[in-house]
Amino acid sequence: MVRNVVVLSGNSHPKFVDSVCNYLGLPPANRVLDKFSSGETRCEIRDSIRGKDVYIIQSFGVGTDGNAVNNNDGCSSATGATGHVTVNDYFIELCIMISACKTGSARRVTAVLPFFPYSRQPDLPYARTGAPLVSRRRESSMTATEGPGGVSYTFESVPSTPAAHIPRTAGLTNGISKLTTGLSNSSITRGIDIRDMVKAPATVTVTGPASDDGNNSLGEKQAQQQKANDKFTTHDYENPTMAMAFQQKAGFKPMMAQAGSLIADLLMCAGADRIVTCDLHESSYQGFFDIPVDNLVAKPILKRYIQHHIENYKEAVVVSPDAGGAKRAATIADSLGLGFALVHKDRRPPSMPPRQNQPNYPTMMLVGNVAGRVCIMVDDLADTGNTITRAAKLLKREGAVQVIALITHGVFSGDAIQRINASALDRVVVTNTVAQDRHLEAFGTAGPGGKKEQVDKNKNDVDPRVICGKLEVLDIAPFFAEAIRRIVFGESVSMLLRDGD
Repeated sequence: MVRNVVVLSGNSHPKFVDSVCNYLGLPPANRVLDKFSSGETRCEIRDSIRGKDVYIIQSFGVGTDGNAVNNNDGCSSATGATGHVTVNDYFIELCIMISACKTGSARRVTAVLPFFPYSRQPDLPYARTGAPLVSRRRESSMTATEGPGGVSYTFESVPSTPAAHIPRTAGLTNGISKLTTGLSNSSITRGIDIRDMVKAPATVTVTGPASDDGNNSLGEKQAQQQKANDKFTTHDYENPTMAMAFQQKAGFKPMMAQAGSLIADLLMCAGADRIVTCDLHESSYQGFFDIPVDNLVAKPILKRYIQHHIENYKEAVVVSPDAGGAKRAATIADSLGLGFALVHKDRRPPSMPPRQNQPNYPTMMLVGNVAGRVCIMVDDLADTGNTITRAAKLLKREGAVQVIALITHGVFSGDAIQRINASALDRVVVTNTVAQDRHLEAFGTAGPGGKKEQVDKNKNDVDPRVICGKLEVLDIAPFFAEAIRRIVFGESVSMLLRDGD
């Protein structure tokens, strides 16, 4: 039993928290975590946490929350209104619980997230083709030299408001009266689109009084106007010809947020002192945090399953369903001395037309030999199940005897279960980082005597679309309990990973 440690449970996966607490030898802290009728989250910690290490365990998945208890003080459970909660609801609960612990003078708050939310969105908002924006003319977009003193203004330093030796903004020279005068004295030729103005200089017709000398022609006036426009930077809107100077490249995804850094900032602003998670989809995600992040791996548990539950595993081959998980699968294959194969997914750009009589899906090809062998497909995340089911179909077509998928996080959103049931997969093994009760409830649960109590499949609360007869769940709670114990006593967490090899 560890002392001065408090374990708080979120509403996402209470059975997982109970399992962790059983291994640690302490009960979960007493708290109230529910919602008002308006949908706002309410959190109240009823145990003292002053000067203690608090570990908040909250996983993220898709499903219903049947663990919040209705109260008599005007609050209801998270499922009181819709019967369904989302990843965002769980994340707000986590942030509020962290803030409540910091307000309660906790010594340290550690967020234990078996499955990290938004872990698939840490990438930049543009593809590998380059930067999202490219200027039409580099010299006009970067530097403008103004005035007799030769003062240089860069793109960052020149404001849109008037500055020294810079002409005033055409639209707001000095009050509404001069704005009206300026609009009445100049006009832009109609019928020209602003996008066309980028390719060709704008035609400006000056209707004001003639110059003093009277010798300037219309062409000279246009040249002078163009020369004056060249003095402005590209972000200054008084130059209409440069309004569309910045063009998007082909790989740019407009208006796409970087949710990875935002989630990290929210957790740190809420008051988290440490993050413990498992098998991040992108290991670079840890760089968004300014606090320690322990990224556990499920490799020891998956290796143990291969050694004890797959017959003749020495003759099997480990397969990665995509190039992104090749390193993870190759590590398991090397540690067990097994062969390795890779399913390569070739995503053609949208500009290339699809092949004749074929849909525009990513082309999949197999690198390696799987004929007459058992294929062990290893991946970190299964969301819609499209990748693993298509890879299983390819492996069976190439002569694989059996296809077993080992997944760390089984989200199974949408029609993933239906897709898996109809696929060529023979077995799908996942850990319990995400609650899988609704996928297994129709097949019975183990009772005190070890016998399964068969559940009536005709019940109204059982959805046959989420029942998966190919699913097996591994308990990863002892792994997290040992990691928490090592953090409490200051022991090495990396040694925990090495012990599993």
